[in-house]
Amino acid sequence: MDTNISHISPDRMGIALKATRTAKGLPAKNNPIQSTPLIFSFFSGAGFLDLGFEKAGYTIAFVNEIHKPFLYAYQYSRQKMTIPDPLYGYFNGDIEQCLTGKQGQHLSHLVNAAKVDKRLVGFIGGPPCPDFSVGGKNRGQHGENGKLSQIYVDLICKQKPDFFVFENVKGLYRTTRHRQFFEGLKHQLKEAGYSCTERLINAIEYGAPQDRERIILFGAHQSRTPKNIAAFDWCAHTLHPEGKALSYPWPNAEPIAISRPQPQQIPVELTIQHWFDKNDVGHHPNALHQFKPRAGLAKFETVYEGDDSKKSYKRLRRWRYSPTAAYGNNEVHIHPYLPRRISVAEALAIQSLPKEFELPADMTLSNMFKTVGNGVPFLAGRGLAMTILDFFNGVGA
Repeated sequence: MDTNISHISPDRMGIALKATRTAKGLPAKNNPIQSTPLIFSFFSGAGFLDLGFEKAGYTIAFVNEIHKPFLYAYQYSRQKMTIPDPLYGYFNGDIEQCLTGKQGQHLSHLVNAAKVDKRLVGFIGGPPCPDFSVGGKNRGQHGENGKLSQIYVDLICKQKPDFFVFENVKGLYRTTRHRQFFEGLKHQLKEAGYSCTERLINAIEYGAPQDRERIILFGAHQSRTPKNIAAFDWCAHTLHPEGKALSYPWPNAEPIAISRPQPQQIPVELTIQHWFDKNDVGHHPNALHQFKPRAGLAKFETVYEGDDSKKSYKRLRRWRYSPTAAYGNNEVHIHPYLPRRISVAEALAIQSLPKEFELPADMTLSNMFKTVGNGVPFLAGRGLAMTILDFFNGVGA
């Protein structure tokens, strides 16, 4: 499949836009949003965030991902789940190409055509974040990945979608030297006409079995903002808001045991065991995709269940949530009681993806775990998408 987006004529764009109006699940006619909003996705990876928006009622219009194996996984997973291709296709290339030249002009045509047709247009993306991560390279705005955050904001300011979502690690938000850069981005967006609000969210708040904090910056262009941005209700679709999920009497680390009874007074739906069962990870197509232990097998056999105190060799606790899924920089997550690393199927479950989601068998294990670790947990993406719909539909006003 050719992953470079083909050029679409204005006539074809109009036909495509009108055709999608009859799609199942459109908002009610009395809502301000009269047809499904269109999403332009950047740094898309295998599409976890996109899937969350799609399941909340949006249409994926355009997908940009530079890493071919990730884009292949995106296409493969959609085919397996019988989800249509993005309305305007895929662009396999550097996001900077979307700013200038033919690709930039083409993107402008797509965005403007959607606006003429009165579609709500959103840009979503999480620029690669190692340069802002405390555990990563920490090069900030001057690192190769750090520069991508600036390019993404430049693109938003140029194309002026009705809203945008910017996702990144908490280091961009909490580290003093990076915070200054973040404030500069927000000032640039304000000058371009956006009202913004931000929150440090945790994926577990939305029902994902994972303690994963990320900064989310949401902005709505003032020409389309239905009410004061301060009314944006971040907790409208959270299940365990304001740290509640982390305050239950979760069990501590214990010696390895094949069976272990379920503790009382915990939300089972947030546990590893629940999601492994829910996704039937032992029979999932990616069940056998796992790194085979060579050196380190003895350590796999001795680390207590639930001991995640070290940077690497964190053993999951079956009746507890997972630490952040970040499968890089030598971080290893071990099965709760088996002497091995977790499988790709198990990692997908930790990211709260539907059972039907799978990665292609011919991907390398490194690319599989990298795209899983980079992704936004599906339930967090869906909850955020629903909150944005509420905002534009005036819910809670």
